[in-house]
Amino acid sequence: FGIVPRILGILFLARLLIYKLKNKYSPSDNVEKLLQKCQILMPRRYSYPEIKIITGHFKEKLGQGGFGSVFKGSLFDGRAIAVKLLGKAKGTGQDFINEVATIGRIHHVNIVCLLGFCSEGMTRALIYEFMPNGSLDKYIFLRNNRRNHLLSWEMLYKIALGIARGIEYLHRGCDMCILHFDIKPHNVLLDEYFCPKISDFGLAKLSPTQNTMTLSGYRGTIGYIAPQQVSRNFGRVSYKSDVYSFGILLLQVV
Repeated sequence: FGIVPRILGILFLARLLIYKLKNKYSPSDNVEKLLQKCQILMPRRYSYPEIKIITGHFKEKLGQGGFGSVFKGSLFDGRAIAVKLLGKAKGTGQDFINEVATIGRIHHVNIVCLLGFCSEGMTRALIYEFMPNGSLDKYIFLRNNRRNHLLSWEMLYKIALGIARGIEYLHRGCDMCILHFDIKPHNVLLDEYFCPKISDFGLAKLSPTQNTMTLSGYRGTIGYIAPQQVSRNFGRVSYKSDVYSFGILLLQVV
């Protein structure tokens, strides 16, 4: 009679141990641990019910892409915001951590302002200041054989100069050099005065200096990626990768 309970107890403990080992490094746990480490430097954290309230239950969709969907909303103080609701979380959530930890601690007129974030289980969202004029790509690329929005050369020059200042700040103005790795017109947002703001830091990397660094695989969008990321025959990867991408952006503006 005494042996059976012991065997059942051992089986129960073994099953519990296996369960804990399987879930020890779940993506949501990894994200939570990293968020706890960086919480001093980060913006306000919102709960998912709060996200639903400030977006009016996701009433007004601004756009959608491979990352997820963007909804317009309003904070409790009345400020207009854009909420990026990320798609179903995969892997370790490193892109999400990059965005929160990188933008959350820097402030510059040409860098989009991250006002808050949400991380509950596998649900993740980023809250940005609202950019009423959208992204730069819709002003420089032809759609249906015509441009729907035309900007003067003077305005385009000011936008290009603002982007350059934002990149310079990322490379030289912070405690650590921040490499964006995805500079392109789609990731440049324009406020009501057409002041450009660099956005989308999901691929960003921190570097102690502007010197070269080692990457596993390439980062960025095809057409904007520096040759050094594709082949080491062109040299080592460094902050110049962002400069190359900015050069491609300038060619497209012209």
